[in-house]
Amino acid sequence: MAIASSLPVGSWLSRQEHHDWLVQEGRRLVEFYRAARHPSGGFGALNNDGVLPAGAIPDTVLTARMVHCFSLAAMQGIPGTADLAKEGIDALLSLFHDDIHGGWFSLPAAMVHDASGEPPDSDTAKMAYLHVFVCLAAATAHMAHIPNADRLLANALEILETHFWCDRQNALIDGFSRDWQRQEAYRGANSNMHATELFLALADILDEPLWRQRALAIVTRIIHNGAAQRDGYLLEHFDAHWQAEPDYNHDHPCDQFRPFGVTPGHACEWSRLMLELEAALHAHDEPVPEWLFHDAEQLFAAGIQRGWHVDDAPGLIYTYDLDGSPVIRQRIHWTVAEAASAASAFLKRTGDERYESLYRSLWDYIARYVIDRQHGSWRHELDAANRPDHRIWEGKPDLYHALQCTLIPRYPMTPALAVAIARG
Repeated sequence: MAIASSLPVGSWLSRQEHHDWLVQEGRRLVEFYRAARHPSGGFGALNNDGVLPAGAIPDTVLTARMVHCFSLAAMQGIPGTADLAKEGIDALLSLFHDDIHGGWFSLPAAMVHDASGEPPDSDTAKMAYLHVFVCLAAATAHMAHIPNADRLLANALEILETHFWCDRQNALIDGFSRDWQRQEAYRGANSNMHATELFLALADILDEPLWRQRALAIVTRIIHNGAAQRDGYLLEHFDAHWQAEPDYNHDHPCDQFRPFGVTPGHACEWSRLMLELEAALHAHDEPVPEWLFHDAEQLFAAGIQRGWHVDDAPGLIYTYDLDGSPVIRQRIHWTVAEAASAASAFLKRTGDERYESLYRSLWDYIARYVIDRQHGSWRHELDAANRPDHRIWEGKPDLYHALQCTLIPRYPMTPALAVAIARG
């Protein structure tokens, strides 16, 4: 089933007042991030006051995420956002694109030196995480009828198919050298998690079930054959043969994208995507594995139990070790956003009052500590006492997680968010 037959009496998800509040918060976020537009093209990282600092450099992932978000906003009827999405599309087609070997750099191409055979962990690398977001941006912009989105989508899909997707491994390869000749000796759950989100969107946008089956293949590998066999402990780092590397980045535990240990925010995000996959399979009369909901429930429970309110203060810690002890106690805004989005999905799926209570608690926490009513947007990082911090994140660069947190509770779990919004 895609949604519970009935929500608890008085559920926030059934109250127009709550939906109105989410709409208003989403609009406030969109307005804040208009300032991320870079005069050279694309988008850059805003500081805590919502200002693009002098010397800011356009960023490919941020640009792709902004295109996705502004395209969603354009479909909701927020004036000016379609133009911003178009500027981002144009930058992805030119400013960040590797015109020699294809694909995209993380920074403007003019800033990248000429070497082709550099190792896949250099600044010329072609990374799956980045390319997934370029493709998501193009797919969402396609739904919003943004000019040139179709050209970008065709280009991004070709790169994804030619280089990153591996049928033999049923997952993405994480990185290549600039000329695509050398693979990074690393496989990661994070890039494949976002590929799952992308593939669910592509299945609906392109009406191609293949993408849904690929999403299921990824979930089978990383969750059902991985975390589900370890009581919900989500190992995220692997070698080129998909052998777990639990000590990966032990000396760099604060990494923004590949932190050491277990990330409860990712457990929440995965679990929500699994419920969306379950709903999509049901909607298209495709076989639904019996384990899909059970594994999602186990994963979400593990993330909340080991990450939420675990150190005598409210909030969701960034990471914990395999013995369950906290590693990085910082509260990062995207983790609680994903927890709230997941709680809303479980509430729709089950109608269980436990998820109603958790959903309210997560939003109460966001409203009290995370939303910055003085300077705008959401505080991206708090310390263990919920005071503003910047150990991991500087400024307020990211709209993607917070905006989706205001949208996901308001829409069904299938079709994909862009399609649901386009249909009204």
